[in-house]
Amino acid sequence: MSATRLEVVHETRYDYAAPVSPALHLGHLQPLADAAQRLESFELRVEPAPDELRTETDVFGNARCLFSVLAAHRALTVRARSVVLVQPRFAALEPARSPAWEALVERLGYVARAPFEPAVEFVQPSPYVPRLEPLRAYAQRSFAPGRPAAAAALELMHRLHADFRYDGQATQIDTPLAQAFAQRRGVCQDFAHLLAGALRMLGLPARYVSGYLLTHPPEGGSALVGADASHAWVQAWLPGTAGVGDDGWLDLDPTNDLMPGGGHVRVAVGRDYGDVTPLRGVIQGGGEHTLSVAVRTRQLPAPAAAAAAGPGVA
Repeated sequence: MSATRLEVVHETRYDYAAPVSPALHLGHLQPLADAAQRLESFELRVEPAPDELRTETDVFGNARCLFSVLAAHRALTVRARSVVLVQPRFAALEPARSPAWEALVERLGYVARAPFEPAVEFVQPSPYVPRLEPLRAYAQRSFAPGRPAAAAALELMHRLHADFRYDGQATQIDTPLAQAFAQRRGVCQDFAHLLAGALRMLGLPARYVSGYLLTHPPEGGSALVGADASHAWVQAWLPGTAGVGDDGWLDLDPTNDLMPGGGHVRVAVGRDYGDVTPLRGVIQGGGEHTLSVAVRTRQLPAPAAAAAAGPGVA
C-alpha cells in the first residue's frame, strides 16, 4: 500500500469579554516526523502577532511551540497548517507471533545494573489515568495466562469499543476516569485513557497519542468518529511482535476499533491528555471567554518525485 499525503488545518479562536494582557501559550500542533510519517511542511500563524514564538522538543520527543502576546487583545486566533506523508503501518501484523504478555511485564522489573527500559514510564499512573482496580478486572478477561500480548491487546480494544458508547456530551476534559468507566460513555479522549489505564493495570506500557484523522480512511470502510476535531488513541508497547516496528509501539484506536493506517496523523505522545494538550496557556484579564476549534483534514495528490521542502514555522 502506498503512502498517503494529507493536509491538516487546525484553527483555534478565543474571544474574550475584556482585554487580555499578557498571554503566554504552549501548544502541541506540529506533527511528529519519523520513518513512518514525513512532515513536508508546517506553518503556524498567530493573531495578534506574538512578541515571541519558538519551537522546542519536550521530554517525550514531541515538537511544542511556545509564544507570548503582550499587547492587549480581545481575541486570539492560532492557525496551524501541516502537510504530512503517512506511510502504511501494521499491515503485516501477526498478533499470534507476539511474546506472552507476562514476559513483557517481567522484562520491565527492576534488576540491579540492568539497562533502563524507557517504556517503564508508561506503566505508571498519571494525572488523567490513575490506577483503577475495576480496569484491571476488565482487562484480565482478555489477558489469559500465556496469551500473546498483541492478540490480547486487540481483543481488549474490540471489547472496549463494543461496551462503551461515543457521546460528545457525556464528559468534559476534567471528568474523572472512574466516572467515564462507570457510565460507559465518553469521547475519544476517554476511550484512549480507558484503554491505556486497563493495559497499565496489568503492568503493560501504554502511551496516549494525539493527532488527526480523515473522515473516510484511505483503506476504505465506514466513516470514522473524531475527524472533526483533534483525535486521540493509544500505543501499546509490544516489542518482538511480528509486524510492529523496531520501536515496539502498536497503535490502537478504540474509538473506531482499528489499528491506525494512512488516515491517522500523529502529533504527539505522552502519558495522557495533559502531556499533549493542543493549546493551553496563562492569561491576565479576559473575563468570560468563548472557544471555537475547527479541524479540516483532506487527502492531497501523491507527492512529486522531487524531494519536498523540510518543515518550517511561519
